Amino acid sequence: MLTRKQHELLMFIHERIKESGVSPSFDEMKDALDLASKSGIHRLITALEERGFLRRLPHRARALEVVKLPEQAAPASRGRTGFRPQVVSGGGTVVHGRPTAANDSQSLPVLGRIAAGTPIEAIQQERERIAVPEALLGSGEHYVLEVQGDSMIEAGILDGDFVVIRKGDTAQTGEIVVALVMGEEATLKRLRRKGGSIALEAANPKYQTRVFGPDQVEVQGKLVGLIRRYH
Repeated sequence: MLTRKQHELLMFIHERIKESGVSPSFDEMKDALDLASKSGIHRLITALEERGFLRRLPHRARALEVVKLPEQAAPASRGRTGFRPQVVSGGGTVVHGRPTAANDSQSLPVLGRIAAGTPIEAIQQERERIAVPEALLGSGEHYVLEVQGDSMIEAGILDGDFVVIRKGDTAQTGEIVVALVMGEEATLKRLRRKGGSIALEAANPKYQTRVFGPDQVEVQGKLVGLIRRYH
């Protein structure tokens, strides 16, 4: 799975090599992707190389080879291990990434960042889309949020991960949910019901459990999966 910028850069390099037989310069790539510096291009190229989409040709300036495009099958091994993303289901099962047919995934909106720590501002508007395996989804409507913070690390959710959320306003005690607190702040926590109160419980001992009245917490959805990108 490629990020939007990785995909844009790969296709730009591919089209330029097709047209001229020479890969574009770093300055041309930076301008094409509207990036502020060439360091961003270096990171994208490294990520594409690690994922097996690009190869740098040694001892030649501006020498990049497009090994494959996203819709193409992976080529045979060239003597090193290819990139293997991890997709983790809500139940904690790890499924190593592999090429899938287009109808085996759905494009879901990434609505912004969600705090796994002190709550941050409520969910924002769609900023990009990400392909998510159908096996994670099941029925219902889903969206994706990027995790910010470390309060859920003992549940296997790390800063920078992407959580797949099934929309809904109900959850069982013990489930990990997106909770809107006081109508203003969104956070990712394990929900516990304690009498007439709702507790939002972290999975990191350095964070305290926060307890609210039932009218102060609105469930926005519950965790069904997790996607981790390696850059």
